[in-house]
Amino acid sequence: MSGVGGTAAARLLVRASGDIPMDTPRVPAREAARHELSKPMYHENDPNLLQRALDHLWQWIGDLLSSASGVAPGGPAGLVVLVLVVLALVAALWWRLGTPQRGPGPSDALFESGPHSAAEHRRAAETHAAAGRWNQAVQERMRAIVRSLEERALLDPRPGRTADEAAAEAGRPLPAHATRLLAAARQFDDVTYGGRTADEQAYLTLLALDVELGSTRPELTGAVRGAAG
Repeated sequence: MSGVGGTAAARLLVRASGDIPMDTPRVPAREAARHELSKPMYHENDPNLLQRALDHLWQWIGDLLSSASGVAPGGPAGLVVLVLVVLALVAALWWRLGTPQRGPGPSDALFESGPHSAAEHRRAAETHAAAGRWNQAVQERMRAIVRSLEERALLDPRPGRTADEAAAEAGRPLPAHATRLLAAARQFDDVTYGGRTADEQAYLTLLALDVELGSTRPELTGAVRGAAG
């Protein structure tokens, strides 16, 4: 018995002996194989979730670069040139704008330590300026300006006040200096929080403002003018 006839005869023999078909249906066979392959013993060496994610990421980057090199002028060489141009632009922006830093927040108080008089802040500013430490000189001169306004009762002493808040509040009784006060506050923020570097001219600008404010009389508001009358 051979060939197709032999196979058919064997199946008939089995059916006659036990009436049990030997062919396994496709769907149950597939489910049985899937169940068998799902056992942990077959997945002991599979990569973990992080490794699979990294593999997908690198594959995506590789596909992206391949696609970009296909459409970039000059092929792969043109893509390299484009990448270098982008890096040059980023470097130019970094150099022009400086290192990104966080802006001042509600907890960024103008005064870091305990209360000091305006005269003490001025002496500290002059010491820093004499040593060429312009960032610290600008900071101390701004503190001197604000403390002086507090001592003259043009600002209410308030712990936690920022330079911007002090400048905005002082601009109301001193409107002629409001713009320069805000500019001084921005200079303080730039060197304190923005990673910028001050220079001698920046310090001299704050020094001149401090001197002028010392001889400037505030403009009385309507309520104060009425009380004085």
